[in-house]
Amino acid sequence: MGVRRTPGETYSPVMATTTPSLAPIAERAAAPETLPAITAGGLTWRPATADDVPALLELRNTIAAADKEPYRESLEEITELFAAPWRRFDVDSIVGLDDDGRMLAYAMVESQPGDTRTMRAFLFGGVHPTVRWQGIGRELFAWQVARGRQVLAESGKDLPARLGVFVEDDGPAAKRRIIEAAGFAPRRYYTELRRDLRDLAAQPLPDVRPAGGLRVVPFSDELDEATRLAHNDAFRDHWGSEPQTPEQWRTGRTAFMPQWSFVVVDDAPDVTALLADPDTDAETAAALEAGEPLVVAYEMASKFTEDFAVKGYTFGYTELLGTRRAYRGRRAGLAALAAGMRAFVNDEMEYAALDVDTANPSGAHGMYASLGYEVTTSSTMLSIEL
Repeated sequence: MGVRRTPGETYSPVMATTTPSLAPIAERAAAPETLPAITAGGLTWRPATADDVPALLELRNTIAAADKEPYRESLEEITELFAAPWRRFDVDSIVGLDDDGRMLAYAMVESQPGDTRTMRAFLFGGVHPTVRWQGIGRELFAWQVARGRQVLAESGKDLPARLGVFVEDDGPAAKRRIIEAAGFAPRRYYTELRRDLRDLAAQPLPDVRPAGGLRVVPFSDELDEATRLAHNDAFRDHWGSEPQTPEQWRTGRTAFMPQWSFVVVDDAPDVTALLADPDTDAETAAALEAGEPLVVAYEMASKFTEDFAVKGYTFGYTELLGTRRAYRGRRAGLAALAAGMRAFVNDEMEYAALDVDTANPSGAHGMYASLGYEVTTSSTMLSIEL
């Protein structure tokens, strides 16, 4: 149950908080030894496999249409789900089939190998509209919660932990009632913003230059790893964000548009000062000592073509936007965003779009509003914090 993809990570820094002493994760997770049976609806249940990609795509898009969700998925997106080596569909997924073998329900529990501050398990799933109101959704969600608790316990990471679900705010009320009845509470709120690009005479694009000799350059494979390091630094103080491993960073790119993506580099960084800065992480320090390029801000964009008909317009989507903490206040992230917006215009996209965490105190909403972005849809993350 929840939105197709988690909201993009656009720049909105918040201060980290001190974590109190915690009991072991195995104790806090309270994982059941066995998973609850799903008997409602008379479906046959088994784990999902890569052979299910076409059926899973059809089911997920049917659910999205019935729930009036503002997106659709592609075959490539679903195929890529099964390509990530850390996903364990044999134990972390389940699909329900009728007597004719039609897939009518599914559930997945998603965890990430890079979690180092909060161990998270996100729950995704849904039921075909033709078999709703039979109790399937309630039992399926109970399975997800139980499996999510097992995943957290099995991680062995004695960190703060979270079971999370994302829902569209205008989605089915019954779905949200099931989630809240299981003990989940609203924790974070997100909005999707769009900016009209069709009349630049009336609303010109911002002309932004980063300060201090920084350069905006097109994204390239050669700068990919440096961009990952910049992202991990930029979002280290962002609520709910975790560092990405190289394999995580390179996964989920079926819609990625490198020609719409830009990074800001410092050609002459003060290596001595950065190495002396306690906020410089070990991976960045190693890259600086090796003389690798230093990416200080970035804008990573995607093209979700399947969404165009649903939304009624074409758009470029800024999926990731951030600035290294040592370089904030130099308009680097804004310069990267402006370059991305120009790339959208050059490819005749009608709008620029992005998601933002509404709870951030950084003034991000005000910045986006000043650039002409307006709210279109909203979503909520509900969670159980352990």
